[in-house]
Amino acid sequence: MFDYVRLHPYTGVNDPFWILLFMEKSDQPERFDHKAFLARTPTRPGVYDMRDEEGKTLYIGKAKNLKNRLSSYFRATGLTTKTMALVNRIDSIHTTITHSEMEALLLEQNLIKDKKPQYNILLKDDKSYPYIYLSTDDDFPLIDYHRGRSKSKKGTYYGPYPSGAAVRDSLHLLQKIFKLRQCEDSYFRNRSRPCLQHQINRCKAPCVLKVSKEEYAQDVQDTRSFLEGKSPQLIRSLIKRMEKESVDLNFEQAAELRDQINQLRHIQEQQSVDSAAGDADIIGFAEMAGKVSFDVLFVRGGRLLGHKSYFPNFRLEAEQGSYLSEFMAQFYIKLAASRNFPAEIILPFPVEDLELLEQGVSNFAQRSVRLKHRVRGERLEWQKLAEKNASISLQTELANKTHIHKRIIQLSDLLGMKETISRMECFDISHTMGEATVASCVVFDKEGPLKSEYRRFNITGITGGDDYGAMRKALFKRYEKLAENPDKTPSVILIDGGKGQLSMAEQVMEELSLQHIPLLGVAKGVTRKAGLETLLFEGRELSPEGYDAALLLIQHIRDESHRFAITGHRQRRQVARKRSALEDIPGVGAKRRSALLKFFGGRQGVLDAPVNELAKVEGISQTLADQIYEHLHPR
Repeated sequence: MFDYVRLHPYTGVNDPFWILLFMEKSDQPERFDHKAFLARTPTRPGVYDMRDEEGKTLYIGKAKNLKNRLSSYFRATGLTTKTMALVNRIDSIHTTITHSEMEALLLEQNLIKDKKPQYNILLKDDKSYPYIYLSTDDDFPLIDYHRGRSKSKKGTYYGPYPSGAAVRDSLHLLQKIFKLRQCEDSYFRNRSRPCLQHQINRCKAPCVLKVSKEEYAQDVQDTRSFLEGKSPQLIRSLIKRMEKESVDLNFEQAAELRDQINQLRHIQEQQSVDSAAGDADIIGFAEMAGKVSFDVLFVRGGRLLGHKSYFPNFRLEAEQGSYLSEFMAQFYIKLAASRNFPAEIILPFPVEDLELLEQGVSNFAQRSVRLKHRVRGERLEWQKLAEKNASISLQTELANKTHIHKRIIQLSDLLGMKETISRMECFDISHTMGEATVASCVVFDKEGPLKSEYRRFNITGITGGDDYGAMRKALFKRYEKLAENPDKTPSVILIDGGKGQLSMAEQVMEELSLQHIPLLGVAKGVTRKAGLETLLFEGRELSPEGYDAALLLIQHIRDESHRFAITGHRQRRQVARKRSALEDIPGVGAKRRSALLKFFGGRQGVLDAPVNELAKVEGISQTLADQIYEHLHPR
């Protein structure tokens, strides 16, 4: 019946099972014979993998009934232009039978994650969501900002928050109210006196035991209550404690509790959704001009933490419900490792496979997660807010892309290019007095910044402060293997610098036989103000008068390359400065380094020590002491 059948093991949610892969003939005709294929396609649930003539996966989908679902792609009428484009590229279809539709959903997301088909949406992993972290493995727990959730660090993670700013604002608030420490353990354990945070009344200085373990533990519990959305209960508890302290004539403690109560009441007034307890994700949806936007509101403990917008690129046109199903499968199943699952997810409208998605999400959350689209009261207000955010975000996204398109056209005209620019790359150099030199390369295409293709280059082997040498090395690193990826050839390369930088870049491109790629020099004007740059192109200075949109694009690219370079430089410099000067001394390993630090009480003590004192350290001979001193005090 089948051309050939291959058994393939797959581990599902519960038990391992065998699945059947029905493969097409290797000697099939040039055009895919869909009628012959459909005649032998099973009516079971499963996953289908559409491939082109090179065997590359185009699209992966799931189906409750494979035969019915695949038949819909080969209807005589009713197909959209995008679907027809996909069908015309199909050379073979590989189907995988599963026990259930749930198994098909899970396998579909695994295959999408593995093969990254061009016609499926591919949401990025959000493991970098920021959280508030509260440690649990010491007497005086730390509260801190943390990106993602670490299995190695014992503690509780509250969030996710939509942005780092939202976490920092919350931490600032908690620091004012509950005064928990936010310093790292290494800093905390080596304090001998309170730091500035204690002096400005933002920390109770547990490092020097200015607060008892019992009092600090109560502050930790109050912080937990606040982060879990139990503000009304917390306020009632604080009122009782305040009254007790007043009766006991502990007026200073009572006043502190009074201030906490007032601050919490003020927060409640500002945060209108505190009246509705619970954890929920609320999904908003908007569709406009062929583009789709999803906006997810994060509510934890009854508090609205913020929102995040997504603009998945759906290559196939479908109904709104299909868009929502595919987004949710990616967001909650494919990227389950980065999710903090709420008790309920509120949808903008019903979806056909609601029960299937609810079961899939609950399996990954390892607890019940309810999916709803009919809500009332506060949840209805959240739903309206999510829809409004999705609509506004999509309008902004479309406006930005429209502006960039106009700017690209105008820049093409300014440079006198016959074809519209499709790809731009810009280089910049950053260092501090020649230290930790970093070169950046940012990439823009017709839709704006292409951040996945940004690159940084750590520059070594040049004289400190030699920008020409740094630029030369960066260009060589970037383009010496360009022939292997001709589709990444830029339409124009921007060099942040004057005639010297541009001339050097031209020499490099000639050495690489890439002199056909146009180079645009962007030199800062005499006043060094934005908008007054000097543009150098093909041996002449351009007059940008009347090309305001093109200038804005150039400023955007140049500023982005500068930001990317200086961020990399600061990171590299910070790593270099954290490295101890003792680590580079010949003959001094970890044990001797530790002995020196312990003997002299730290790095500065070692630096200040005379030779005869260095020789007193266990394991340090007089000869080695001389070498250490010479290394630390070069003449």
